[in-house]
Amino acid sequence: MSYFIHLLTHLRKDLRLEWRSRDSINGMLFFALLVVVVFGLAFDPTGFPSTTRQVTGAILWVALLFASITALNQSWTRELRNQVLEAQRMTPAPASALFLGKALANMVFVLVVEAVMAPIFIVFFNLHPLGDVWLLALILPLGTWALIVNGTFFAALGLRARSRELLLPLLLLPISLPALLAMVQATTGVLSGDLDPIQINSWIKGIAGYDIIFTTACILLFETVLNAE
Repeated sequence: MSYFIHLLTHLRKDLRLEWRSRDSINGMLFFALLVVVVFGLAFDPTGFPSTTRQVTGAILWVALLFASITALNQSWTRELRNQVLEAQRMTPAPASALFLGKALANMVFVLVVEAVMAPIFIVFFNLHPLGDVWLLALILPLGTWALIVNGTFFAALGLRARSRELLLPLLLLPISLPALLAMVQATTGVLSGDLDPIQINSWIKGIAGYDIIFTTACILLFETVLNAE
């Protein structure tokens, strides 16, 4: 059985489980929409449109970050039921296939949340982007993957910890700061039009480099994490 088939099997399993329960997506949607509504009521987008554009990039990524954290721990908790994770350890399938399948499934869940949030976000903040909107098609997936790949890894790392719900944000937030800075700057540059395409492209390249480095590190280290006692 090829590596791709192993990966696809894990991905399909997680997507099927989420389709049946919808626990992760519902939780993320509730949290993200709550953040958008609260900040939408706190700011007056019609009175200070320039200020609103400056802060909406940060609000967007904060909402997605904390919404993702609520689902990442839950995705691995499912593997503890009925000793599923122990069975995964004994299979000949590569450990990295399990990790990538889980990370891609989490990525799909967050992208669904982003698709639902987008029109609500535009309405609440009365957004009229002044930059190249098509750049968001690069920024959002790359930025989301930066959060998901590390979040999936650290959620697995703290799976056996007593306070795993608290451990994940403590590990994820500091290590994600460089990526968060690049995401916020690039998104704000597109929405406000304050940055030229060259500057925005440099931030996008920074996010892509971050993705490559940490994806590689997580894949290489995941087998050690999976087999740790």
